Amino acid sequence: MGEMKLVRSDETHKSQVDTETTERFIAEKRIGERIKRLRLKKSMGLVELGRHTGLSASFLSQLETGRVVPTLRNLSRIAMVFSKDLSYFFETEPQALFRVHRRKERVRLPQTGVEVPAYFFESLGYMVPDREMDPYFAEFVPLAKGQEAKAHMHPGAEFLYVLEGELGLRHGDRECNLEAGDAVYFDASTPHSYQCAGKKPAGAIIVTMHQAPQGMPMPPRAAATSQKIPGGPARPDRAESASG
Repeated sequence: MGEMKLVRSDETHKSQVDTETTERFIAEKRIGERIKRLRLKKSMGLVELGRHTGLSASFLSQLETGRVVPTLRNLSRIAMVFSKDLSYFFETEPQALFRVHRRKERVRLPQTGVEVPAYFFESLGYMVPDREMDPYFAEFVPLAKGQEAKAHMHPGAEFLYVLEGELGLRHGDRECNLEAGDAVYFDASTPHSYQCAGKKPAGAIIVTMHQAPQGMPMPPRAAATSQKIPGGPARPDRAESASG
């Protein structure tokens, strides 16, 4: 009988969740860090949070640093202060987006829709899913004799920073020359074009943003000009959105 009791005792012990596993499970939820983020987002001090929850500032400090584990009752008090459901503290947190694009991995593509390209571009964000902007490196070459820059337009906004060389920009009825260090931000639904303004190629970083600038309605016709490469990233010439 003694042996039977011993076996049953061992089996019971093996079926129980050990303390170390429990602590690790709690630590993985980063409850204290989540509480601290909510508090700082509201610019709220520990003392103020304590007044709202009925918990001491010292206890909240220990809670945020993971030295104590909250009861569901205390966690509910904190959740209600920040208008959060209790499940907020236990849901899996999404991984922060972080993607490196090595130079050797990029593909250099020519301007499309023309016989002689006026620029070449490389996508700097093609590996990022559901991106809210499209960054590019573009190199503008001197135009051939009789060649004209092709104007284009697309939804959203566009930003350009000149790295080297000289670049001519036409935006609607406006024209300007940009040099290394110059930058421009504009409504991309207005017809615009670029051309190399020097004897040597000009390099630039271009970012096209999908949303229209605040206060600038997006014309319905602009959406019709948007293009994408099948199976590939959005290109600068989504109506040549990087340049023309």
